[in-house]
Amino acid sequence: MADAAALVALRGVDKVYSNGVVALKGLDLAVGEGEFLSLLGPSGCGKSTVLRLIAGLGDLSAGTLEWSSRRGDIGFVFQDPTLMPWATVFNNIYLPLRVRGIPKGEAAPRIERAMEQVGLAGCGGAYSRELSGGMRMRVSIARALVAEPKILLMDEPFAALDEITRFKLNDDLLALWATQRWTVVFVTHSVFESVYLSTRILVMSARPGRVSAEVPIEVPAPREPSFRTSHAYAEQCRTVSAKLGAAMQA
Repeated sequence: MADAAALVALRGVDKVYSNGVVALKGLDLAVGEGEFLSLLGPSGCGKSTVLRLIAGLGDLSAGTLEWSSRRGDIGFVFQDPTLMPWATVFNNIYLPLRVRGIPKGEAAPRIERAMEQVGLAGCGGAYSRELSGGMRMRVSIARALVAEPKILLMDEPFAALDEITRFKLNDDLLALWATQRWTVVFVTHSVFESVYLSTRILVMSARPGRVSAEVPIEVPAPREPSFRTSHAYAEQCRTVSAKLGAAMQA
C-alpha cells in the first residue's frame, strides 16, 4: 500500500499501557481508501489496540496517526454486540444518532436503510434479547453503519458464532462492502476468514506488535462462496499460514 493512497496511516507507533505492557513498538501501517484490510496475528499482538488508536479511543505513546483528509465518522463493531437488552432493534441502532441529538423521526429513514443493508428489514420492533447470536451481530453492524462511517473497524465480530452462521455473515459482509465500498479494517485470528474477506492481510508479530508480513489477496469482488473450495483460496491460505507461523517464531 503506497502511503500516497492511504486514508489513514500509523507511523512509528508505540503503545505502552499504564501497567507497563508494551503493546506496539515501531508500528508502521497504512490503510488504503476503499480496501478491506485484515489484521491477523496471535493473541496479545496488539491488533485490537490498532483499531482503538484509529478510532481515537486511546493515546499513542510515540509516533503519529495521520488522516489524508478530515477523519470523518468511524463505525466500530466489537466481538460482543453490546446491545441494550431492554431496547428494540430499532432503538439499539438509533443509539449513535440519539447521542448526536438527531430526532428519532429524522433518523428513522437511516435506521430503516441500515436494517435493510444487514438483512433485518421488518425486525425493528423485536428486542435484542429475543435474537440469535448471528442476528444480534447484524444489529451491531447496522448500528455501526447507521452513522454512515468513512471507515468501519471490526474487532473479531464473528469469532463467537458457529461456522454456518459465520460463513453466512462473511458472505453478507463481503457483498455489502462490494456495493458500498467503505474502508474496512478487520481483526481476526482466522487465516481462512482473512483470506476469504480481504483485499490485503497484514500479519502481526507477537507482542510488542508490529507488521511482520503483507499479503495481497488479488481475487476480484464480488467473491462467491465457491471461492472457499478453489485452488486459489487454498494456495493463499497456505501462504498466509506460513507467514503467520514465521511471525510467531520471530
